[in-house]
Amino acid sequence: MKCPHCLVEFHDNRGSKPIGHDFEGYYDIEDSTCPSCNKMILYLAQYTYSGNTRIYDRRTLIRSKLANRSPVPSEVPPEFANDYKEACLVIDDSPKASAALSRRCIQSIIRSHLGIKRKDLNQEIQEVIDNKLFPSDILESIDAIRNIGNFAAHPIKSNSTGEILEVEPNEADWNLDVLEMVFDFLFVRPALVKKKRDALNAKLKDTGRPEMK
Repeated sequence: MKCPHCLVEFHDNRGSKPIGHDFEGYYDIEDSTCPSCNKMILYLAQYTYSGNTRIYDRRTLIRSKLANRSPVPSEVPPEFANDYKEACLVIDDSPKASAALSRRCIQSIIRSHLGIKRKDLNQEIQEVIDNKLFPSDILESIDAIRNIGNFAAHPIKSNSTGEILEVEPNEADWNLDVLEMVFDFLFVRPALVKKKRDALNAKLKDTGRPEMK
């Protein structure tokens, strides 16, 4: 398995401790410790019985909740990082809430970092796309946050069934992927380039040569 804390793969030798049951089923706490980061990983397992066979209904990761997501880079401003972390924390319990937080995060970035403020997020993202303010791979994906966020924020019905369409877990997960791409482009890469540039300029200055233009 992949450690949800450090993302290093390891062979899972998970223990299990029963904690009780109710009318919906039986519950165990499953635990293991990552040999790389030495952090404990905990799952809540819910199951019923068919004869002597356990039938697992659900297994929920309860530590760490930021499963399969790398830590937010330190270069990302806290106001954006906090929305992202919260969107990660709630995705298993409510993809809709996670998508709404991703929507809020991208709108905050567009307004405060890119300086684009329009009537609503639809117009703001359209301006980002029209002006090609991100690389093509991000532009092709960023509209997903707008559309998926609309399903999270408004009751939208299917034309074929009449049912209200919910946000799917994979859609909420895609939103997080897009935010990671935006973080990398706007904050991580520029900081890395600046660090390298400063180091080279210091070396040039030390040899009496002109700094980079």
